[in-house]
Order: sequence, then structure tokens, then C-alpha cells
Amino acid sequence: MDRALLALGLLMSLPAAADEGMWTYDAFPVETVNKAHGFTPTQAWLDKVRLGSVRLAGGCSASFVSPDGLVMTNHHCVRGCIEDLSSPKDDLLAKGFQARTPAEERRCPKVEANQLVKMTDVTERMNAATKGLTGAAYNTALKKEMSAVESACATSTDVRCDVVTLFNGGKYHLYEYRRFQDVRLAFAPEFSMAAFGGDPDNFNFPRFGYDVAFLRVWKDDAPAKSPDYLPWAKQGAKDGDLVFVSGHPGGTERKASVAELEFQRDVNLPYTLLMLSELRGKLKEFSSGSPERYRTTRSRLRGVENGLKALRGRHQALADPSLLARKREDEAELRKRVEANATVKAATAGAWEETAKALDTYRRMLPEYRMKEGGDAFSSEFYSLARHLVRIADEQPKPNAERLREYTDAQLPSLRQQLLRGAPIAVELDEAVLAFGLGRLRETLGADDPFVRQVLGTESPESLARSLVRGTKLGDVKTRQALLDGGKAAVEASKDPMLLFARKVDAEARAVRKRYEDSVEAVLKRNGERLAKAHLAVYGTSGYPDATFTLRLNAGQLKGWDENGRPVAALTTFGGAYARHTGKEPFKLPDTWMKAKGKVPDATPLDMATTNDIIGGNSGSPVVDRDGRVVGLVFDGNLHSLGGRYAYVPETNRAVAVHGDGILAALEHVYGATRVVKELRAASEVATPPAR
Repeated sequence: MDRALLALGLLMSLPAAADEGMWTYDAFPVETVNKAHGFTPTQAWLDKVRLGSVRLAGGCSASFVSPDGLVMTNHHCVRGCIEDLSSPKDDLLAKGFQARTPAEERRCPKVEANQLVKMTDVTERMNAATKGLTGAAYNTALKKEMSAVESACATSTDVRCDVVTLFNGGKYHLYEYRRFQDVRLAFAPEFSMAAFGGDPDNFNFPRFGYDVAFLRVWKDDAPAKSPDYLPWAKQGAKDGDLVFVSGHPGGTERKASVAELEFQRDVNLPYTLLMLSELRGKLKEFSSGSPERYRTTRSRLRGVENGLKALRGRHQALADPSLLARKREDEAELRKRVEANATVKAATAGAWEETAKALDTYRRMLPEYRMKEGGDAFSSEFYSLARHLVRIADEQPKPNAERLREYTDAQLPSLRQQLLRGAPIAVELDEAVLAFGLGRLRETLGADDPFVRQVLGTESPESLARSLVRGTKLGDVKTRQALLDGGKAAVEASKDPMLLFARKVDAEARAVRKRYEDSVEAVLKRNGERLAKAHLAVYGTSGYPDATFTLRLNAGQLKGWDENGRPVAALTTFGGAYARHTGKEPFKLPDTWMKAKGKVPDATPLDMATTNDIIGGNSGSPVVDRDGRVVGLVFDGNLHSLGGRYAYVPETNRAVAVHGDGILAALEHVYGATRVVKELRAASEVATPPAR
């Protein structure tokens, strides 16, 4: 039955907007691009751009830009690394960093880079494993088969394998990556320049940020070779030029049911926005206490502010009656077509109703789930380390297919890297955010809730956080190594207060996770798959699946837009950045830029806006031209792009990128980063463009 439905979906109907789509590389619409832009990417072109693209496992995109492992991404994608390499006496986040020699490149403790080398359709295998199953049995069988496929694929720690869900379960693909765990920082500007304009300019345009960083992947203590890289363009992009973005969009819900969108609007987004608003206030108050507190908090505060603005934009999009009205019309039309097809109707019976029922269950469960298992109550780095150690000890003795998904053999290499890198933890900040989370636990579930009483006992959130954070020894890598190597016996024998605390709360966390997975996740997955196959059957594939932090490609143009009758140009310039300088944060240019004033012509492009269809996760994506050469670096979108979670609006949706000319000009004339510039130019000269 499933195979018959998929067979009916072979015809492809393309989206109305030519630049819409986060396309998988195996289904890129070359004819549509040719019709819209007069250019047909060849398979050689697609392969070259795919292999030149990089995923940073923490949630960003990047690209190889030289044959010697040089990787370009955003500064905000490696802020954590820069913080880890900083100290009170050597604040790299404030002053920036550049390595003058390979030996000066500094290893990022927690960064992993992945290069997608192979994609395999495993839909039939997943369907066979779950055939005839529903509820928890369906979910268990699906995860078990995913783990088995990934384990067979991951033949060494240099290989990462993920079974990814596409079209909400209409298809499943196995993505095989080349994994790099030795990733070193080569160049980063000042935080103030990467985030120039701060929260007021965030998700806005014109922009004047230099959100750029360069890493290098190493192998066997030498720079790794990267023969498939994206060379620099010899000519920068101009208004109206065709450009492509290759990156890893994190998540969209364009195929979601109306019930799922209403749940986001009415339940999940309001809950999260309230939590982030309170956390922002806490972080602002904490950071004002001393220069050291400000140093250790500014990056996290920037991330919280970014999340708040992004989620507000999503909520506003869903609060617009016209968006949900269109979604209801689309769903009504789909249901009408399903009713007219007896085979599809039988296969889909009850799917919408079961989805709505599961969401109603989740509505009642969400605060408990988010607090106990989702991490909202225990937002501490020390606690995170403790929980991983506890769960690895419990999960690793089990057969691979029976473990929690994040502890399977395919996932353990990345997790071990996180646990065994010597990145410092800001103790005061960790104590403050843990106290905040424990306080919210009591407020959310109530002082008389049995779990709250178990957690807090007679202590206040502040006193418990203080005793846990100040008493733990988990900041020491050797301690974590001993616990990891010693397994369950070592973990159970440990008297570390944070480890004891993680063990104490883990049973309740696992219990609510199981209830969620059995009564919510399983139902949503199974019925999402049924509805996706129904859509495929009656419409054919819409061409691109919702984003899943997997590699996607799309086409667009450098293009401004009209904002309430006011034209917004597609390019900003160095001169514009100096004009925006006020001398006060967040519009204060750093000293390096003030000293370099006049060295770069004012008309040199700095940032640009394009029609490329992006979302969070695309940060760090390369922007390339028809020759597959770098012309920019995505770092943001405009406010209109936030609604792109649910729909793409070509008139106003824009990606925001640092212009390729601006990247080189600042490297050379502002920062004197001649080593990086020479490497980029040399790589550009020797590169042979793929056939087109």
C-alpha cells in the first residue's frame, strides 16, 4: 500500500516562486532554474558545490575555501569556540584572533565539521520495518531500524551516518559524512564588528556586520586536504546577479498540518517566548555585576536575544489570519482530493484526527516535558555533562538498537568529543542560570509538586544551585575521562554532587520522555508519514521537503525590496558602515576599523540582500555564482524571512550575507590577515570551474 502511494507521486509540480525551495541535491530543479535564470547546473557543478559545503555539528553551515582545509563560516557560529579559547587576560571575543602560522591555529574544543559524501534512499527499508505498526510499537521499530542502518554505515570514527526523515516520513535517506573532529580557529574579527548593530539591527537590513570567521580542519596533526573546495570569485556579485546558497537549513514547517501550526501559535511559541524573556532579564542583570560577568555572559545574551526576535517573528507570522487562512484552504483541498481517491482515503483514515488528539495530549504535557527532559529546569553546563555521563553509563551496555537515539554508536564519537575537551566553564554564570531554571521549575509545576519537592527539598533554587555548581569536580577533564572509562560502576560509586543530582532526577526525566514519545511523538510521526504519502499520491512531490538540518541548495538573485513604499537597496558599503558609526554600542566600530578608514574605497560592498530561500541553520552558508565561486557568506535574514518557517514570500523574503568583496577587503586592509588572503587568492587561481 505505501509503495503504491509513492508510485502515484512520481510527477513533480514545482512551486510558484522560482527562487522558493530548500532543495536536496538529488532533486535540484535544474530546468526550473534554467527557465527562470538562463543557467543549467550540470551534475559536475552540483557535485563540486555539494562537496565544498560543510556542516558544523553545533547547528551552522560552512564551506571549504582552499585545498588545505580552510573553512569559512560566521563568527556567531564559532563564538563558543572563541569563548572557550579566551580568558580574563586574553579576551579573544573582544579583540579578535588571527593565526600568523599553522602552529598558531588553536583547536576549538567542541567543534565538529561534516562533509556530505553520499546519499542513499532507505525508504523501503524503513517502511518494511514499521509495516502494520502504530503508536509506540511503530516508533520503537522505526528508531531501531534507523540505528541499525547508521551503525552498519559508520565504519570508523571518521565517518558519521544519519538516517534523515524527508517529506515528514514520505521518504528516508541515509546521509554519510566525512567527519573532522580536529577543527582549529584561524581568524575571527572582534565580537563588536561581527555583531555590529546589535539587537536593533538583528534581522534587519541595511546591515553593516562583518560576521566572518575562518577555521581549518586538521588530520593527523596536519592541515587536512580538501580537493573539493569553493574558490573565490574573480568578480564580485552585482545587483540582479544569479547566486546560489548551499547550506543546512535547520527546520521549517511548510508541510505541517493546520493543527500543528495552531499548536505552535497557541502553546509552544508563547511558552518559549516567556521563558526566553525572563532569561534575558536574568542575564542582563547578571552581566552588569562586573566586567568578568559581562565577558562570560555577552555571547549567551546575544543568543537569547536572537532567539527571542526570531521566535517573535514566527509567532507574528502565525498570528496573521491570512497565513493560516491559506493553510486551511490548502488542507481542505488536500482532504477533498483524498476523499476522491479510495486507496488514499483508506490509507489516511483518521490521520488528521489522531494528530489533533496527540497535540491536545502534548498541550497538557508540555510544561512537564520541557522542565524535566527538555532541559528548561536544568540549564547548566555542569548538569549537562553529568546527565550525559549518567546516560552513557546506562545506555552503552544495551544493544545499539535499543538505546536512546543520542547514545547510539553513530552518535557517540561526537558526544565523547564534547565530554573530553578542556573548554572552561564560567562557574558564576552556570550557577546563575541553574538557579534561574530551578526557580522556573517551582513556578511552573508548583511548590507542592512531588518532583519539585524531590528536587528542592528544603533548599531554595539559589542555595541548591550554589552547592551543586561549587561542589562538583566535573570541570576537570580527567575526572570526566575516569567516569566515562569506568562506566556504570564508576558513575554509581561517585559522590560528586552534580552527578548524584543528575542520577536522582533521571528516572522522572526518562518517564516523561517515554510518555511523550509513546503518546505524542509516535502519533505525530506515523500520521505525518501517512499525510505526507497522501500528499505525494494526489499532488506529486512539491519538489523539496521541509528543512531538517541537512544539506540543501537554492537559487536566487541579489535584489532589494519595497518596504511600505520605500525601496531597500540590495547592497550596503564600507562608507555606509562608517556613516552608521556613533561611537556608542552597539553602533561603535572597533579601533581596527577606525584606523583603517580610507584604506578601502567607500563604495566597496560590505553586506548584501538576496532572494535565496533560507532559515536558521543556513548561517555560514556560502553564496556562490554560476561558476561555483564564492561571492558571499550568509549570516542572517530580514524580518520578513522569519515567516519563512511556514511560507516563502518572494516579494519581501531576503537572505542577508557579507559580500565577497567586503570579506577580502577587510581581511587585507583592516586586519592585515595576509596569510588568509594569500591562501584564498592562490586557491582561486589554481581552481578549475566545474563543467556547466
